[in-house]
Amino acid sequence: QVRLEDTGGGLVQPGGSLRLSCALSGRSFSMFGMGWFRQAPGKEREFVAGTDWIGKTASYADSVKGRFTISRDNANNRVYLQMNSLKPEDTAIYYCAAATLGTGSPRNEYNYWGQGTQVTVSS
Repeated sequence: QVRLEDTGGGLVQPGGSLRLSCALSGRSFSMFGMGWFRQAPGKEREFVAGTDWIGKTASYADSVKGRFTISRDNANNRVYLQMNSLKPEDTAIYYCAAATLGTGSPRNEYNYWGQGTQVTVSS
């Protein structure tokens, strides 16, 4: 059984930074492409960033390009989302997700999801 645990959310002022972390257990981490999604109140869930199962390529939503960076540590079964220059519109629940042999594309079939971690950007 694959399990994802995402952590690292919190309250931060505009312009600040946070790093989210997601740990995968139950299966070999290196067989999964990993993604981060978010859902703000009253809005649909949207893709934020993704990385392929090797960690060679990354994809980003236009709204976070240049501010967010996704990375993975296959030795420790973790994927990270470094978020810089945060804006109030980044406020949402952030979810990590796993896609078997995924490329990190938002169109991958993400079969496994974390429970979500709240990010609030406010002064």
